[in-house]
Amino acid sequence: MTRPSDMREAERADFLAAAGWSGARASALAGDASTRSYERLDLNGRVALLMNAPPKAESAPCPRDASPEERRALGYNAMARLAGPNLSAFLDIDAALRAAGLSAPEIYAADPARGFALIEDLGDALYARAIPAGANEEALYAAAVDALLQLRAAAPRPPASDQYTMLSYDRTALEAEIGLLPEWYWTFRKGAPPPPSLLAEYYAAWAGALDGLSAPTTIILRDFHAENLLWLPQRQGAARVGLIDFQDGLIGHAAYDLASLLEDARRDVRADLAESMLAYYAAGASAYADFDADAFFSDYAILAAQRNAKILGIFARLVKRDGKPRYLDFLPRVEGHFRRDLARPALAPVRAFFARHFPDLVS
Repeated sequence: MTRPSDMREAERADFLAAAGWSGARASALAGDASTRSYERLDLNGRVALLMNAPPKAESAPCPRDASPEERRALGYNAMARLAGPNLSAFLDIDAALRAAGLSAPEIYAADPARGFALIEDLGDALYARAIPAGANEEALYAAAVDALLQLRAAAPRPPASDQYTMLSYDRTALEAEIGLLPEWYWTFRKGAPPPPSLLAEYYAAWAGALDGLSAPTTIILRDFHAENLLWLPQRQGAARVGLIDFQDGLIGHAAYDLASLLEDARRDVRADLAESMLAYYAAGASAYADFDADAFFSDYAILAAQRNAKILGIFARLVKRDGKPRYLDFLPRVEGHFRRDLARPALAPVRAFFARHFPDLVS
């Protein structure tokens, strides 16, 4: 009987042959929290990355017209509007970013049906490596903010095709993500899940904050942080920032990617640097008539807390369910972010909930 791994290897060989890369030397790259894997290929001095995204490795993505009830029945990917096994999401968002003048990888060949793509190798200079190695932290973060401002200025049309349609970061998605905290983190820290009555109180506490968000209007990349940004100093302007891992992008709130950058789960960002980058973004965005600074900073406060609630749940799940203990090392930093988030006025009801039931996340 042919094993699934053997079948996948045969598909890989077929794809590389069709792309003209048979015989390339391959070296595996370190994995992340997803089901995708990557290899660096070298064919007579030509380099590229092979993305391997098995189409059946995750639950279904969100159909464009699915109701909240239908999304709940399909599972978390559909609820949170994650790309799941749909490689076309990466390909189409990549095209939109490149059209906006940003440094997403060039696509050399792709087979979305089988889940393979051969893409440009943007190198190894991730922000998370380049800064400790001596790169100027302030310059790199300013360039990352410039990339977000460029994305706002270019305003590329959200992708829409038969294979993939970019959806909005709606209330169902936001609530699905904050639900990861009581589902995984609460149980991990307290040894038992919260009772239904506390769950109802938890979502009620968040309702007012989420009600205060402005409407989603811009493409966001959703995982815009130091492990997904590459420093490309040989390029110019906003293109100096290489972008990867953006397949879960949505039409969302401009503040979300900035919160992802400045409240990074995997590295410390100095408070003064975060404040200066917030001000730098606001100064750049103020050139646009539709920019409302008060709404932007309110969105930032709410979305930073929402994102960190999600990450607490995800990291606890990675440790408890998936056997990845290294994510324990990140939890204290995210807990610190979340405590500071809850101190902001827009999160007062959420802070009051945790003060009553989970004071470790407040004090």
